[in-house]
Amino acid sequence: MEGRAKIRNVSVAPRKARLVADLVRNQYVDDALNQLLFTHKAAAPVIYKLIQSAVANVQYQDAAVDAANLYVKEIRVDEGITRKWIRPRARGMANRIFKRQSHITVVVDEEEDEYDGE
Repeated sequence: MEGRAKIRNVSVAPRKARLVADLVRNQYVDDALNQLLFTHKAAAPVIYKLIQSAVANVQYQDAAVDAANLYVKEIRVDEGITRKWIRPRARGMANRIFKRQSHITVVVDEEEDEYDGE
């Protein structure tokens, strides 16, 4: 059973959010949540809540799913809207300011036991 959660236009740059996403990819949900709890990055609380939401979505679809068997199957950080403006500088110059945003998608899945068929 697979569960998804998505958040759009988070005020974290995608490059910085991918650092946090790489920490928890392919980990069990419990381990990933513990890892995020002690990670001091701006994207960590956002991804923490997103994984919890994906787990809740799985349990809503099928109440018999055990959260201990779930793992982070896929976590994707895409580039969102970039706000741009100009900041005046000395001697009539100007600097461009880019505020980048992210779209983050999390997919959790139940780990399947290998079956040989015998």
